[in-house]
Amino acid sequence: MKRQGSLFGRIFLYRRGRVAAALVLLLFALLMAATALRDHDAPAPQTPAQRLFAWVAAPLGGVQEALFDGYQRLLPRKRQAQAVAIVAIDENSLKALGQWPWPRSQLAALIDAIARYDPVAIGLDIYMPEADQTSPEQVARRLGPDQAALADALRQQAPNDVRLARSLRDAPTVLGAAGFEFATDNTRDGLRTVPMRVQGGDALAALHRFPYVLTSLPELQVAAHGQGLLSVRVDAVVRRISLAAAVGIAPTPSLAMEMLRVASGSDAIDVHVDAHGIRSFKVAELTVPTQSGGDVWLHFAHADDAAEFRNISAVELLNGKVSGDALQHKLVLVGLTGSGLNDRRVTPLDESVPGIEIQAQLLESLLDGRMLLRPWWMPHAEVALLLLLGLAMIVWIPDALARHDAQGVRKPRRVGIWVSLVIVLALGGGLLLFQRVGWLFDGGGMSLAFAAVLASLVSSSTLEVERDNQRLAMAEYQLRENAARLAGEMEAARRIQLGSLPDARTAFAGEQRFVVDALIEPAREVGGDLYDFFMVDAQRLCFLIGDVSGKGVPASMFMAVAKTLSRSFATRLAGGPSVVVSAANRDLSRGNVETLFVTMLLGVLDVETGALELVNAGHDAPWLLRRDEAARQLIADAQAGGPPLCVLEDFAYSVQHLQLLPGDSLVMVTDGITEAANPDAELYGNARLQAALSSAASLSPVHGLLQHLRQDVASFVDGAEASDDLAVLVLRWNGPTAGADPVPGA
Repeated sequence: MKRQGSLFGRIFLYRRGRVAAALVLLLFALLMAATALRDHDAPAPQTPAQRLFAWVAAPLGGVQEALFDGYQRLLPRKRQAQAVAIVAIDENSLKALGQWPWPRSQLAALIDAIARYDPVAIGLDIYMPEADQTSPEQVARRLGPDQAALADALRQQAPNDVRLARSLRDAPTVLGAAGFEFATDNTRDGLRTVPMRVQGGDALAALHRFPYVLTSLPELQVAAHGQGLLSVRVDAVVRRISLAAAVGIAPTPSLAMEMLRVASGSDAIDVHVDAHGIRSFKVAELTVPTQSGGDVWLHFAHADDAAEFRNISAVELLNGKVSGDALQHKLVLVGLTGSGLNDRRVTPLDESVPGIEIQAQLLESLLDGRMLLRPWWMPHAEVALLLLLGLAMIVWIPDALARHDAQGVRKPRRVGIWVSLVIVLALGGGLLLFQRVGWLFDGGGMSLAFAAVLASLVSSSTLEVERDNQRLAMAEYQLRENAARLAGEMEAARRIQLGSLPDARTAFAGEQRFVVDALIEPAREVGGDLYDFFMVDAQRLCFLIGDVSGKGVPASMFMAVAKTLSRSFATRLAGGPSVVVSAANRDLSRGNVETLFVTMLLGVLDVETGALELVNAGHDAPWLLRRDEAARQLIADAQAGGPPLCVLEDFAYSVQHLQLLPGDSLVMVTDGITEAANPDAELYGNARLQAALSSAASLSPVHGLLQHLRQDVASFVDGAEASDDLAVLVLRWNGPTAGADPVPGA
């Protein structure tokens, strides 16, 4: 891990972080290019390469779509032309006329009713691939021999499909069809449609191709004035829709484009192709620029804004309750909106609408001339702008962050403000282009890239500052060491040692879940006992206590290294106390020129649950103080823990699992307590320690418990010279943040 951290630092410090930032910039440029290639492909990725691009581009593609949706929510389309109407087979129509599908004669009556209002085109979002089973001849076929007279009478009636075909022929109707990637019982490999005129290149190479199509009966196709595809992209949110696709080898218009052709009386739809794919479709005087695949981004209006005057119930139309101008000279769409019959679609405005609403919004946008577009050159311009501004940042920011004043103190410029301004301009410029010309400029991916480049450069600058600080700290340490030697080396070393230990009174200010207190008294000015405690994260407290063999300066230095390594590994390594102690053991063993060793007790407490993981590396077992119980020592099984650190270099330490109860206290001591000797050379021992802890268990404040123990040891020693360093660490768990009764006075 140390080598990896060093390599990481070297990468980010090389050339003052410019190389690392350039790699980040290049990565985002490649992601933006992949997003552009994904957009260029057909609506549904077909080849492995297309699927790979779609996967790689998904993260930035999601950001791009969210940004474009945000533009639409801020600036939804305002309807201008009122030339589109929807005749909805809705709930009221189903209640009045029966469940779907209706007899074709009923559908013919609906078309006749619409035709009386003189619409310019009628588009049916309905597929009729099979014969009408409610037709008279079909009913006659199912009658028994005893109903022969009725069957003969029914056969004299005109079939419903013939009746519908006559209505389709007499009105400017366009039938809908659906492209399929696979064959079913009702699909065909082609349909009757007016050929499209292709100019400038091969349209089939750019259009999405369907090998099969679901369409209506041949006699109905012949009767209708046109047919168009209704296939919509399968995205969770409908943002784009194709104006044409290929069925087999024949370019085929969408329902909306074919309705415009029929309404204008044009003999064909013109398709303009260039080196970048489909550029535009033209019908009569209307030219529609498109994306390379022949699709367009829809600019949606709120559906409810037009529902009152545009949506007409089929039953009300049949009952003559519709005004004359509701359908006259309009493009009329007939579709299903009743519950259980329609496919609901979600728009960028976060509205769930029937599929027929998508077709109506497409027709309105075409007539209003308000389509959204990402010109073929837009992704190239975005990547070029990204690289230009990103490289400018890489050149300028490191010098700006490293600026010094006349005294040599760093005074970095506020580069974050300038980068934020660039991001605001990118997003604001995209919104302005959206509003003014309907162009979709992806400032979101670019903004993420600028933020990532800035973060990389700031990280490099921070590492550079830390490196300088380390050098200054080393120089300062050397100065302090020289000063300590001149003014009393040992006393200065004592202050340094004790100052490196955490202060239990201030370490966890405001913490209610636990209380920690500790004391340490070196036998000389400095010693080898140690303790530490710190939060690994918001829920886990790491604590340790240890005893280095020997005394004096070598032991104190070894103690400092052991504590620093333990804290470093605890905050950086996953895997718990066993991994931390094992890693510290390896590192200490390698640099142990004095052949010292250290006993250590290291634990991690879940401060919300009281679950405790403990590793004992040759240290005295901790003592548990629980309410209404005598103090007892938590001696682990033979398989748990291990020898002191630096005894076996590659030893894998195991964990002792414990569960604390609210109010439990854990007392950990070094052998300076148990081996404290009185003037008669009698040792304090575990029995006296247990008695002192048991008598102190009723002391609610942790600090009082600690002082009671220290006073008991001092009374026993009775002024005799200390033979070893002394350290005590007390941890009391009060319970989780909520739901536990706090311990009074803790």
